[in-house]
Amino acid sequence: MSRAAQVIERAMAAVAASKALREAEAERRRKVFERIQIANQRRPSIPKGIQLPLDLH
Repeated sequence: MSRAAQVIERAMAAVAASKALREAEAERRRKVFERIQIANQRRPSIPKGIQLPLDLH
C-alpha cells in the first residue's frame, strides 16, 4: 500500500470515528430532551383556587 493510500485510509477512519461520535452525541441529546419534555408535561392536576388540606398532627 502506498503512502498516499495509507493517509487516505487513516483520514477515512478518522471521519468514520467522528461521525460515530457525533451520532452517539445526537442520540444522547435526543433522549435527554425527550425526558425534559416528559417532565414538563407532568403538571399537578390541582384546580386553581382550591386550598389543599395539610395534616400537621
